[in-house]
Amino acid sequence: MLSNHNHQKKIAVINDMSGFGRCSLAVAIPVISVMKIQCCPVPTSIFSNHTGFKSFFFEDYTDRMQPYIDEWKKLGLSFSGISTGFLGSKEQIQIVLRFLKDFGTEENVIVIDPVMGDYGKTYPTYTPEMCMEMKKLVSHADIITPNLTEACILTDTPYHEDKWRQAEIIELAQKLAERGPGKIVITGIPQGEFIANLCFEKDREPKFLRTHKVGTSRSGTGDVFAAIIAADAVNGVDFQTSVRKASRFVKKCIMKSIEMDLPLTDGVCFEELLGTLK
Repeated sequence: MLSNHNHQKKIAVINDMSGFGRCSLAVAIPVISVMKIQCCPVPTSIFSNHTGFKSFFFEDYTDRMQPYIDEWKKLGLSFSGISTGFLGSKEQIQIVLRFLKDFGTEENVIVIDPVMGDYGKTYPTYTPEMCMEMKKLVSHADIITPNLTEACILTDTPYHEDKWRQAEIIELAQKLAERGPGKIVITGIPQGEFIANLCFEKDREPKFLRTHKVGTSRSGTGDVFAAIIAADAVNGVDFQTSVRKASRFVKKCIMKSIEMDLPLTDGVCFEELLGTLK
């Protein structure tokens, strides 16, 4: 008799693995697990600690990704959700596109965090060719979680340093929705002493959700946020409710990290608050 490995909800998370620094898979695995979903990681690369440190060990996993995934196909695995984070090359994006072809269904939720840049610029590793490939990838998503810079890159919109009007940001979200995703959250929008996220869903009024700004940017906060969004989507939680919950959780983690005097490179001490997630 063949074993059935698909009785439990599962999310496949395609991202890098950092042993120290609280980001990527090291964050997604515990967050998704505590929300009662099995997290199945696909590593894109292995880091001793993330690239915000002065030195680190790094091994690219691109050549191993497809054989790794092929073993899952042999097992007949199916997933309630598929989530992606930072992708380091055009080849990795193409592997993810194949993964979606093999494992994507009408029922599962695809969450793409298009980790491409910040503060108006792409990350140094991101080429124009990779940006084009990412535009293809987000067209397959049900939910995307870009920051303002990434929303501009994906829609070929010039980024400006001046204060963004709400109408401009809503227009960005509309352009993103035209590419395919039904739910979009544009994250980290500065509004004076607040940070806002725009929740945009087709056939629903756009909503800006604000929270008071605390501390300084830390590694891994986007990974915590995206993991909560993905798990909630699989669990059928309302999108705006999920974004509000993820924002508040990240804020509490930042405050706890400040209280514990953790270096910025060490990320947020979400472990202290993990038990409060449902």
